Amino acid sequence: MTSRRKQRRGGVIRHRAWVSSSATRKRGVLMAANGCGGGEMAGHDTYRSPLAARYASPEMAFIFSDAHKFQTWRQLWLFLAEAEQKLGLPITDEQLDEMRANLHTIDYKMAADEEKRLRHDVMAHVHTFGHCCPKAAGIIHLGATSCYVGDNTDLITLKKAFELLLPKLARVISRLADFAAEHAGLPTLGFTHFQPAQLTTVGKRCCLWIQDLCMDLERLTRARDDLRFRGVKGTTGTQASFLQLFEGDHGKVEELDKMVTEKAGFQRAFIITGQTYTRKVDIEALSVLASLGASVHKICTDIRLLANLKELEEPFEKQQIGSSAMPYKRNPMRCERCCSLARHLMTLVLDPLQTASVQWLERTLDDSANRRLCLAEAFLTADTILSTLQNVSEGLVVYPKVIERRIRQELPFMATENIIMAVVKAGGSRQDCHERIRVLSQEAAAVVKQEGGDNDLIARIRADPYFGPIHGQLEHLLDPSSFTGRAAQQVEKFLQEEVRPLLKPYEGQLAGKVELSL
Repeated sequence: MTSRRKQRRGGVIRHRAWVSSSATRKRGVLMAANGCGGGEMAGHDTYRSPLAARYASPEMAFIFSDAHKFQTWRQLWLFLAEAEQKLGLPITDEQLDEMRANLHTIDYKMAADEEKRLRHDVMAHVHTFGHCCPKAAGIIHLGATSCYVGDNTDLITLKKAFELLLPKLARVISRLADFAAEHAGLPTLGFTHFQPAQLTTVGKRCCLWIQDLCMDLERLTRARDDLRFRGVKGTTGTQASFLQLFEGDHGKVEELDKMVTEKAGFQRAFIITGQTYTRKVDIEALSVLASLGASVHKICTDIRLLANLKELEEPFEKQQIGSSAMPYKRNPMRCERCCSLARHLMTLVLDPLQTASVQWLERTLDDSANRRLCLAEAFLTADTILSTLQNVSEGLVVYPKVIERRIRQELPFMATENIIMAVVKAGGSRQDCHERIRVLSQEAAAVVKQEGGDNDLIARIRADPYFGPIHGQLEHLLDPSSFTGRAAQQVEKFLQEEVRPLLKPYEGQLAGKVELSL
C-alpha cells in the first residue's frame, strides 16, 4: 500500500505535514525550552497574518496584540475597583495594591487552559487574574459584564490606533507638500481619459493627491474625537447591577460611570447602550479607513501610470531586482503593494455594516469573531499603506527631459489656437489660417501615426511662407509655461492656506524617514 493510500482515512487524504503536526509542536516546545526560538520555528509551520508578520509597524501590531488587550482588561478591572472603593464599597487598599502589582504578570497558559475549560474568554482571565491576586479575587469584575472589559478595551484600542495613524498620514502629506512646492511650476502634459489634454504642472497634479489625503486627515481626526466610552453599563445597558451594589443610589452609579470613563482617558461615555456599544461606531471607524484606502489607491495608480510613461518613479534601490526574468525591469512594487492592500482595506467596511445590521435586540455574539478580524486588519492595513506611501513620497524621482519630450510631441497641436490668434493680429484671416493649419496638422499626424516619426507641425509652419509674419513669435507661442494657467499660483495658495495649517498640530511629529524592511 502506498504512503498516500495509508494516509487516507474515511475518504479524506491526510497530508503528511498534517500527520506530523504534533511532532512539530513538540519540536517547537523543546526549542523554546532550550532558548532556541521555538516560536519562530512554529511560525514557519503555521499560517501567520502577513499584516502582522510582514507589513505593519511593531507599534500598530502591539496595539492589537493579546498583551495589550489583556493588560487593558486588567487595567479596566483596576479602574472599576478603585472607583467602587472611592464610592464606598468595601474594597481595601491591600486588594487594589495587589491588582496594581499584577497588571502585566499574565499567565497566558493558565488563561488558555481556563478558557478551554470554561468556554468563556473573560471569565478565564478573571480566574487567571484572581490566581495571582488571591486577596483581590473576590472583587475583580464586581458588578460588570464581559463587555465592560471587551467593548471598552476595543474603544481604547481604536483610539490608540487612530492616534498612531494620524501623524503617519500627516507625514505623508508633508512629504508630498514639499514635492509639490518643488515642482509647482514644472509643466507636464495633463491627461483626461488617459488621453493627452491641456498642460498642468507636476506640483499641481500632486496637489490633487494631497487634497484627498487632507480630507482623510480631517475625517480620521473627527472619527477619533467622536469616540465615546461604553463605560459601566451592566448586562443590558441598564446599570441594574451597579444600582443594586450602591443600594439604589443613582448618583453614585452615574459618578462611577464618569470616574471610570475619565480614568480610561475619555471625555464622554454613551448614555444609551445595549450590552455592547452600538456597532455603528465600528462602521464609522472603518469607513474613514476605507476612504483613506481609496485615496492611496488613486495616488499609487497615478504613480504607476506615470512610471510607465517614464515621467515619474517611486524609489528604486541600488540592488533591487525588478524581475527574476527581465533584469532591466523597474517595477513600481511599492505602489503596487499599496494598491493591493488598499483594495483589501476598502472591502473591510462591509463587515461592520453587516454586523451592525444583524445585532438582535440588546446584542448577539455573532459579532465577536468577525470583529476580531476586521478591526485589527483594517488598522494594520492602513498602517502599512501609510508607511509604504511615506517611503514612496520621500524618494519620488522626476524625469523632466522625458516630460519635456512628451510635451513637444503634443504641444504643437495644442498651440494651434494661439497661432491662429497671432496670425489674425498680424492681419491674416482666421478662416484661411484655420484651413492651412488643419491641412498641416493632418500631415504631421500622419507622420506620427503612420511613420512613427516626431510631430513636425511646427517645422511645417516655419516652412510655409503664409506664416512668415509670426515666425518670430513661435518660440513664445510654444512656451509650455504659457499653457499651465494658474497652476503654480494655485499650488502656492493651497499649500499656504489649507495644507500647512492642517499640519500644524503635528509639527513635532513630522521628522524621520521610513525604511522598508521588505
